[in-house]
Amino acid sequence: MGSLRNIEKDAYQLPEHERAILALNLIRSLEKEEDSDTTDLWIEEAERRYQELKQGKIKGKPAKQVFQDVRERIQ
Repeated sequence: MGSLRNIEKDAYQLPEHERAILALNLIRSLEKEEDSDTTDLWIEEAERRYQELKQGKIKGKPAKQVFQDVRERIQ
């Protein structure tokens, strides 16, 4: 097993969507009461949305704009 530093370095080399999947899987490994069906569905949904974005079927928004829109809605 590699050192944490080496594992992190390797993880940062992964494409963004693979890092997201890795992060979700790591978080799942820490959960005491895991609802694997729900988590698996969220992972599938995230992957589906990523593929739609990648294929140009949907258009993304910068996070800054998303947060601004939310703030305006709740005020």
